[in-house]
Amino acid sequence: MLKLIKLEWKKNNIWKYIRNAVVTTAVLLILLLMAAGELETEATVQSYGKTMLDVSVGMFVHVAYIVFTGVMIAAFIVGAYEKKTIHLMFCYPMKRSRIILSKVCAVWIFGFVAMTVSKAAISLILILTKSFTGITAAGLAVGEPAFWLEAVLSSAAMASISFIALPVGLKMKSSKAAIVASVIIVCFTQGGIGSATLANNMTFYAILFVAAIVSVYLSVRRVETRDVM
Repeated sequence: MLKLIKLEWKKNNIWKYIRNAVVTTAVLLILLLMAAGELETEATVQSYGKTMLDVSVGMFVHVAYIVFTGVMIAAFIVGAYEKKTIHLMFCYPMKRSRIILSKVCAVWIFGFVAMTVSKAAISLILILTKSFTGITAAGLAVGEPAFWLEAVLSSAAMASISFIALPVGLKMKSSKAAIVASVIIVCFTQGGIGSATLANNMTFYAILFVAAIVSVYLSVRRVETRDVM
């Protein structure tokens, strides 16, 4: 499986996505640096004891990388059906489901690592530049185990939730449909109406996590016998 994952990264030019992830993180950092002073003065999510700055780091990263992962799903998986290149891969002497799962893993691993690294890098730079921005960055405790536990778990959840867009793209055989679906996922998971929001709602995220697993299952369930035309 690891060889297949590496092959997927090589075929799809993973360095292009690494470059784009670096640029994405840099843009998010600039936006947060510009607004850091105002964001930290506003208390939010009282039950978690966080400021708006703490919440915004995670929210900005989640919004950007759910769509980013959706673009990768469109390119790695849906695009293979759209461009008919999946025919060649299905000629390999192995199960079709194994091939599709290797694509899923290739995208998930990248999305998970990119989100985790992005959160850590942005938080660390905000801490290092706090004397210039006038913030305390008290909630961005990069050196604390709790920070990494939350970063890892939330990144794993968001990377997984992104795959709800997969069956949409495959059903319509459209990369654009997969990307649009990822944008809709962002609206549901990170958006809000007034003070009402589902962001940081663990029960809601757990439901979506199960939905993501079901989405991947439905995408590979009949792949051994389903016609790819």
